[in-house]
Amino acid sequence: MSITNGTVFMPSVLTFIGIPGLETVQCWIGIPFCAMYVIALIGNSLLLIIIKSEPSLHEPMYIFLAMLGATDIALSTSIVPKMLGIFWLHLPEIYFDACLFQMWLIHTFQGIESGVLLAMALDRYVAICYPLRHATIFTRQLVIHIGVGVALRPAVLVIPCLSLIKCRLKLYRTRLISHTYCEHMALVKLATEDVYINKFYGLLGAFIVGGLDFILTTLCYIQIFITVFHLPQKEARLKAFNTCVPHIFVFFQFYLLAFFSFFTHRSGSYIPIWILYPSIHTYHLVQPLPSGSTFPQPFCLWGEDQAHLRQGSKSILFQRSGLTLDRDSTPYGFNGSSVGDM
Repeated sequence: MSITNGTVFMPSVLTFIGIPGLETVQCWIGIPFCAMYVIALIGNSLLLIIIKSEPSLHEPMYIFLAMLGATDIALSTSIVPKMLGIFWLHLPEIYFDACLFQMWLIHTFQGIESGVLLAMALDRYVAICYPLRHATIFTRQLVIHIGVGVALRPAVLVIPCLSLIKCRLKLYRTRLISHTYCEHMALVKLATEDVYINKFYGLLGAFIVGGLDFILTTLCYIQIFITVFHLPQKEARLKAFNTCVPHIFVFFQFYLLAFFSFFTHRSGSYIPIWILYPSIHTYHLVQPLPSGSTFPQPFCLWGEDQAHLRQGSKSILFQRSGLTLDRDSTPYGFNGSSVGDM
C-alpha cells in the first residue's frame, strides 16, 4: 500500500469507524445488538431442532422455514461478532480481502432470504389455488432443486461485484469505512476512480434478486387473495383473510426494511446519522428475532401452521419425557384442503 496525493493505492487493511457521530456511546449501543443476536441464535436454533426432530414437519413449508432460520443465523453471524469487536474490543481493522469476503457473505445471505420467501409464497399459492396438485408439484426433489437454486443465484451474482472492486478500483480516498461491516456501496464510495459500472451492476443484481422476488411474491399473494375472496361462505373468507394478514405483514416488513437499507446506502445523506445507521444495522437483526416466546419472527406462516409447529414442539417434549401425545389434536397447516372444508 502507498499513499499519493492524499489517495491510498490498494489498501491492504481497512478500518471501520463504527457509527459516525456516536463513537462515544458505541459500547452501550452494542448491548441491545448483542441481546438481539443471542435471542436470534436461540430462537432459530430451536426452530431447526424442532423441524428436524418432528417427522410431521418434514413438508415443503417447514423445510423452507428451516432454510430461512439457518440463513438468518448465518447472516447475523456474518455481521454482529465483528460489530461487537468494534464496539467493545476496539478492533476496527479488517483485511481488504476479508472485507470482500464478508461483503459476499452478507449479500449472498440477503439474497437467499429473499428467495426463500418467494419459495414459501409459491408453496402457499399452489396449496391454496391448486390443492389437489400440491403434493405432485412440490415433491422432495423439487424442494431440493429450489433450495440449491435459491442458494446459488445470489452467490454467483455477487461474485462480479467483488471482481469489479478488486480489478477496477485501485485508488481510494481513505482507508476508513463509515460503517461496522463491509457493504458494496460503502466500499465503492471510497474509490476515487469512475465507479459507474460498479453502481450499475449493483443495481442490476439487486433487481434480479430482490426486485423480481418482490414482484413474483406480490403476484402470488394477489392470486391467493382472489381465490380466498371467491370462497362461498362469508365466515370462511373472514377466517382465511385473518390467517393471511400476518403472512403479508412479515413479507412487507422484510422488503420495506431491505429497500430502506438498499436506497439509504445510495442516498442516505439526507437522513440524520443517528437515525440512518442504527436503522440499517437493525435491519439485519430484526428479521431473525423470535416473535413470541418460542419461534422466530420470519415465520411467514398461516395461523394454523404456527399451531402445527407448536404442536410439533410439544410432541418432542412429550417424547423426551416418555409420554405420548394425541396426534388427532394436531392442527395441520392451512392448505388447499382446509380452504375447501371452509
